[in-house]
Amino acid sequence: MLGIVKGANATLMFFLELGVLASVGYWGFTLSAAWWIKLLAGVGAPALFIAAWALFGAGGGANATFPLTGLARAALEILWFGGGAAALYASGLVTPAVVFFAVFVVNAVLRIVWKQV
Repeated sequence: MLGIVKGANATLMFFLELGVLASVGYWGFTLSAAWWIKLLAGVGAPALFIAAWALFGAGGGANATFPLTGLARAALEILWFGGGAAALYASGLVTPAVVFFAVFVVNAVLRIVWKQV
């Protein structure tokens, strides 16, 4: 049974990662600016997040170009998922931002307890 719950927690992490990209893209497209700036931010911001994750965090670090561990990995995750929550907040979606970050915190704590990091 615990194996199923651990698998669900790993799956949740994947969906949280996708949520970060969706949040940052949404933020970009909701800027009150010219259409080309919205387009640049809506596509460019997720691209920057993807690049950062690919370089330092992909696959729990196993697939990353420069894998981070320990406190550096924790800082990366806080910045990555916090960035997604901040993007939701900046878009005016305060409650979803708080819920998103809270779900990340619970997911992270469970990954540490179950040694899924």
